[in-house]
Amino acid sequence: MRDLRWSDERFQGANILIAGINFGCGSSREHAPQSLRKYGFDAVIAESFAEIFNGNCTTLAMPCVVASAADIATLRAAVEADPQVQITIDLDSLTVSTSAGHSISVTMPESARDALMAGRWDPIQELLDNDSKIDERAKALGYVA
Repeated sequence: MRDLRWSDERFQGANILIAGINFGCGSSREHAPQSLRKYGFDAVIAESFAEIFNGNCTTLAMPCVVASAADIATLRAAVEADPQVQITIDLDSLTVSTSAGHSISVTMPESARDALMAGRWDPIQELLDNDSKIDERAKALGYVA
């Protein structure tokens, strides 16, 4: 699927990317989700994701949720019919709803969902926040100098 934001002014300002199967395949470096984030996307809804891409999105607090092909088609049709339609991703209930009245169930890896819901999506910040605990554990191990 081509992203209509680049070619159709009706979709300017959209912040959720609706994609197809195996989205992010071949994009294992952090630059792919960083580029999407810098372009203005806050989340991606697709039929499936490349695993490394999905993980890199999570570390940017960018949810990647999986929907069926039929549900993706429903979302696309709603956006095509009204580019101003609002799409909401609810990670708590794992649903995507539109202001046009559509609601679909989605999935995502539980580890990613947990990290996003708990605000623990940045592993580097987690290490920095737990520096003293890391030092305590290293001392307790006895073999770490």
